[in-house]
Amino acid sequence: MATGTEPETDAVPAVTAGDRARGGVHHPSRAAIPDRHLRRDRWWLAPAGTAAGLFAFIVYSTWRAFADTDYYAAPYVSPFYSPCLAENCVPMRGGPNWEIFGAWWGLSPALLILIFPLGFRLTCYYYRKAYYRGFWASPPACAVAEPHRTYSGETRLPLILQNIHRYFFYFAVLVAGILTYDTVLGFRDESYAWGHMGLGTLVLLVNVALIWAYTLSCHSCRHIVGGRLKHFSKHPVRYRLWGWVSKLNARHAQLAWASLISVAVADFYVYLLATGAFDDPRFF
Repeated sequence: MATGTEPETDAVPAVTAGDRARGGVHHPSRAAIPDRHLRRDRWWLAPAGTAAGLFAFIVYSTWRAFADTDYYAAPYVSPFYSPCLAENCVPMRGGPNWEIFGAWWGLSPALLILIFPLGFRLTCYYYRKAYYRGFWASPPACAVAEPHRTYSGETRLPLILQNIHRYFFYFAVLVAGILTYDTVLGFRDESYAWGHMGLGTLVLLVNVALIWAYTLSCHSCRHIVGGRLKHFSKHPVRYRLWGWVSKLNARHAQLAWASLISVAVADFYVYLLATGAFDDPRFF
């Protein structure tokens, strides 16, 4: 209780000159709150988990991309290596071997194709949020201020390159189409006769379904389908498609993680078959 004529106030520490120089949460334009944030939950678990998950995938995909081996076990091909664009590719009967880079490319052929799905994911609106928070703490979580003094957004290098996401979307659709073709070829046996279905076929089928769901749930896809329309009533087909894509878009984050895990699982399954760890279980 206040006494006399003194108003009842909360004691707030003064902002020093050093605080002003640091900027960020100590900038004089911010509320003078002594704590860096008022959250009492384990807010750090989400960004830490995101960083750990993405780091694990980066380590695994880097190993497999530079391995340049064990990516084809007839009739299955790893999604990391399809389509094969160099002469040093393992011959894949019926597979998309387009030797447009000739013999001069001496590195792993995966490095020629992974740039497209990788670019699509790096510039994805969800993944930006994920790794901005997980790796750069920008910001680390809702209602937790970031530690950086300044923020320029995506207006300068290198983050301005995020704006090419819509163009990577077209390449992502092409890659998804090629992976669909690979999945169809998975319905063959070792002698390339049709009518086969093994566990590998199912693995590739689930993977390509998740890849398509993630790709079509993209914000750029949603804009391409229904953006720039003034009257939905005049474009019933595009409106219906926009509605379907919007439903997928609401699950974009979940589909991003599911497809990231599935593509790693599909590659690892082909790797196990190619190294002779076990034979592909056959359903028929």
